[in-house]
Amino acid sequence: MPSMLLIANRSKPEAARTADAIRPLLGRHGVIMDIVSGDEPLPQTLGFDLAVVVGGDGTLIGETRRLVSRGAPIVGVNAGRLGFLAEFDVADLEKHAVLIFGAQPPIRERMLLSVEVEHAHGGETSTIETGVAINDAVITAGAPHRMIELSMSVDADHEGVDITGDGVIIATPTGSTAYSASAGGPIVHPDVAGITITPICAQSLAFRPVVVGSHETISFALRRVNEGTCVVLDGQRFISLGTGDRVVVRRNTLHAKFVANPSNRYWDALRSKMRWAAPPSYRS
Repeated sequence: MPSMLLIANRSKPEAARTADAIRPLLGRHGVIMDIVSGDEPLPQTLGFDLAVVVGGDGTLIGETRRLVSRGAPIVGVNAGRLGFLAEFDVADLEKHAVLIFGAQPPIRERMLLSVEVEHAHGGETSTIETGVAINDAVITAGAPHRMIELSMSVDADHEGVDITGDGVIIATPTGSTAYSASAGGPIVHPDVAGITITPICAQSLAFRPVVVGSHETISFALRRVNEGTCVVLDGQRFISLGTGDRVVVRRNTLHAKFVANPSNRYWDALRSKMRWAAPPSYRS
């Protein structure tokens, strides 16, 4: 029987109720090692075979960043509004419990981004901050919301381009249906090994979104910024940026591992949850 870590965003009543509802089910198919809230520290010595995360997609994304170094697969149980990444509801969890908590659950691996920020400090010294993103890393103008200027290069051996605008979104295939899609970027299937670069209101009619290979290293030099300019990881972690700073984004060597819902198909989820390719509302 697998050992399980149950994580729930108990600040949200629906997540707390869902966690309480599935606890007996988990107990029948495994050993619950611990029940923790999303804001509690995770003991480094705590070992587990599966992590069951209850909440919305935001909770699942945040917990994925926290758990990815552990290597254990994650079962996402939706207690939020959309549930695009958190694939299971209580009914599907019960329906597929034998498979999910068995010896060989179906696993989906998702690509992650590694983000490195080198702070210039006036050019004399530098410090480095690092982070991980499952959806996207967004360089955003911030307050007082004047346009910023960046220099971007994909593969350092080639000449880069200058960007003037409100920022840029660097997204994984998983994140291609999130902020990047809202900004006009393409939808990329999770099995495609690519990184999407989508400008945010660029002062150029010619700067279109582009998908580059996941082996590429994408770097940005900050030429002119605002006081509130920062890079945002998955909409949850903020790293402040200054003029002269450098942001480097590349594929992370680790993968996020999610237990797949056998009842879910990617294209069905796009149609039902994202309304992809929905026809016009014709008059009857």
